[in-house]
Amino acid sequence: MQRLKTRPQFQAAMAGGTVSRTAHFALHRLVLDAAGSAAANPPASAAPTGPGSLPSTQGPQALFAVPDVWLGAMVPKRWARRAVTRNTIKRQIYTVGAAFEARLPQAAHVVRLRTAFDRKQFVSATSDQLKQAVRAELLQLFGHAARRAGGGAAVPAQAPVPQVRPAHEVAP
Repeated sequence: MQRLKTRPQFQAAMAGGTVSRTAHFALHRLVLDAAGSAAANPPASAAPTGPGSLPSTQGPQALFAVPDVWLGAMVPKRWARRAVTRNTIKRQIYTVGAAFEARLPQAAHVVRLRTAFDRKQFVSATSDQLKQAVRAELLQLFGHAARRAGGGAAVPAQAPVPQVRPAHEVAP
């Protein structure tokens, strides 16, 4: 699995459209063809605009040169004020994404935090309850996206769906 690193990569992946949503997260996907470029005929309205836009001579093939599953995480300060919380959520995104790598199509994916987790319920920035809530929601997000992507593609037998233990089963 490759990680998105540059602003144009994130913009291109987000322009691909939303594939799955949960209460706190959204998953955006830009499907890549076998040559590593974006899918043929992306909608003109989906082209990124603004200061970070791609020049008209540079296409998505330059952004995603390696044909693989690409993953990026966007956890804005607006929704997770503490850096330790943002980093914890990003680690969960990349861990769950790696577990679903075999079930996802060759595409650029961006997981975006779209609302804050309640600080009254999750007092500690790295509490086990927060980690479990984030992980459960990410499993739901990626599971829905993998089902949508697997319409005609066979799911490899060596890619079991990761399981999360409920909070009452976890030892303190």
